[in-house]
Order: sequence, then C-alpha cells, then structure tokens
Amino acid sequence: MLVLGLVLAGVAAAIHVYIWLLESFSWTSARARATFGTTAGEAAATRELAFNQGFYNLFLAVVVGVGIVLTATARVGAGAALVFAGTGSMVAAGTVLLVSSPTKAASALKQLVPPLLAVVALWVGLAS
Repeated sequence: MLVLGLVLAGVAAAIHVYIWLLESFSWTSARARATFGTTAGEAAATRELAFNQGFYNLFLAVVVGVGIVLTATARVGAGAALVFAGTGSMVAAGTVLLVSSPTKAASALKQLVPPLLAVVALWVGLAS
C-alpha cells in the first residue's frame, strides 16, 4: 500500500503541475478558459491572480515530489510528512472549490480525489 500511496501522490502532483501550467502560463488561452469556465475578459482581468495561484499548485507538487523521493530513499518519516502535508493541502483546496463553487464539482473532484486516495493508501501502508 505504501507504493500505491506514493504512486497516487505522484499522480496528484502531476495534476497540480498541469494546473500550474494552465494558470500561470496559459490562463488566457482557449484551452484554459474552457477548463476553468472563464470568458476572455474574465481571464484577462484575473491573469495576475491566476499566475500567482498557479505557483501555489506548483509548490504543493514540489512538496509532494520531495516527499516521494525521501520516502523512496528510506527517509520515511520526513518523506511521509511531506507527502501528507502536500496531498492534505490538495484535498483541502479541492474541498474548498467543491463547497464554494458547486458548478465546478468535476474539476474539484479531479483535484481532490487522487490526493485523497494517496493519503488513505499511504496511511494504511505506514500503519501495517
């Protein structure tokens, strides 16, 4: 289960790297606007905010990535703590999106389900 938890955490990190790219570099593109449900005007008006928000997603992915590497190299305590912190934050952010914008439920679930599964699998793997 430990390996499964780390793989799921890696998937969650990859999703957040993708979100970083969309928010920080492609925010005004047709693809990003379709993904986030914004108009061209809304995207232009919120570009600076999205750029900053994208980096939060990147930093969560980096924390998870470092945690995966530490866990895989026998620094399980420190690594697991980082993976739990990063994936837990991803779950919390996805939950906030789900509660605050129910129309974006599909996006929220994509953001929060993989890290939630990672948390559960990692916890079970460490407990056994």
